[in-house]
Amino acid sequence: MKPEEGKLYGGRYRLIARIATGGMGEVWQAQDEIILRKVAIKILKQQYMGDPDFVERFRTEARHAAMINHDGIANVYDYGEDDGSAFLVMELVPGESLSSILEREKTLPQQQVVSIIAQTALALDAAHREGLVHRDIKPGNLLISPEGHVKITDFGIARSANQVSLTQTGQVMGTVQYLAPEQATGKAATAAGDIYSLGIVAYEALAGKRPFKGDSQMAIAMAQINDAPPALPEEIDHKLAKLIMDCMAKKPDQRPSSALALAARAEALLADAPMHIPMHTVIPPVIAPVSDETTVINTDTKPTESAPAIWPWVALIVILLSTIGVVIWTGLLSPKPTIKPSPTPSHSHTPTVKPTPTPTTEKVVVLLSQYQGMDVSLVIPKLTELGLIAEPIAGTAIPADDPRISQVYDLSPLGSIEVGSTIQVYYYQQMADPNTVTN
Repeated sequence: MKPEEGKLYGGRYRLIARIATGGMGEVWQAQDEIILRKVAIKILKQQYMGDPDFVERFRTEARHAAMINHDGIANVYDYGEDDGSAFLVMELVPGESLSSILEREKTLPQQQVVSIIAQTALALDAAHREGLVHRDIKPGNLLISPEGHVKITDFGIARSANQVSLTQTGQVMGTVQYLAPEQATGKAATAAGDIYSLGIVAYEALAGKRPFKGDSQMAIAMAQINDAPPALPEEIDHKLAKLIMDCMAKKPDQRPSSALALAARAEALLADAPMHIPMHTVIPPVIAPVSDETTVINTDTKPTESAPAIWPWVALIVILLSTIGVVIWTGLLSPKPTIKPSPTPSHSHTPTVKPTPTPTTEKVVVLLSQYQGMDVSLVIPKLTELGLIAEPIAGTAIPADDPRISQVYDLSPLGSIEVGSTIQVYYYQQMADPNTVTN
């Protein structure tokens, strides 16, 4: 069945307008005629329906994306094979891909790039905790909403820990411009490879160009393996430049130890320069196009042993709990900090003596992105388990038919918080009925 406006897929998804066309398929905006909502539907091209590997990759994308429940990953609603067609139904995300934004803007402000790093890393952490490595992080697979929220798409070549590879021995899949060196040499993909790719994305967004070039796919892959990336422009903050270069380290164990650790470092940079991060406010609703850039590279090297596990959680927790005074916030929806008046200095004729440092108290790290959008009844016990006193606050009032009623939209304070502290949990409440008469 050829995709055309008005065609019905799976007996319920009616095509409205084509959004994008790529190497493997087409993406359409569609109407779910059963529950009456707009969706995006990705339809595999007819010429690939006879190839079992391509069809299995399509099924894999559906299974993998459905494994993860995170606001930073586009939801998958349904998958079907109907009348000789395979299709994937997913969330219709308002916004556009980062690749489209970079094509138009060339470079982005530093704070905006840091926010993209932080949000993408948190979403990757959710995938990695499910044992899933994306393997194709690139601008075309990152959707940016008008409010600046990031959503990862296209888990078509993602690799699960218990998955048998769909590629032949000596082959690697990915987009070479963003491919980690270990993947380019045929080694198993790990979470560290996603971190490397995200570093390349951030580099491109700041410098306006990719760090590695070549006359062929293989030449670019060899540059990823052997060449040091050029320095970022001098105007880039040195802490941000170091973070990106750390992500692009040739050896996986020299990169940030996990996606969560990367998110924490990025959010710390945002805390150093708090400001509103503008995004494009007039953007048509799209879903990430199916990219032609994903390629299969034949390598002469034989597969080697997998990179060592990179999840030193204990060390990470110790680092985070020992952090003092670093306020980590998401940058997009962070509450305004409460400003306390400084104590009046005493006028003493005795010499000033530096106080003896008090012992470090136990702390926990709270990020808004961990709880935003969850029902308040679920958030309260989670915060209580961390040793915090959760104070629910009925905040913004919304209409009775709004599905966000009771969902958390803000927390205060955020970042590194002492155990036993009170944290305010703001959630949407139902708007009062104007026809109700009270005495």
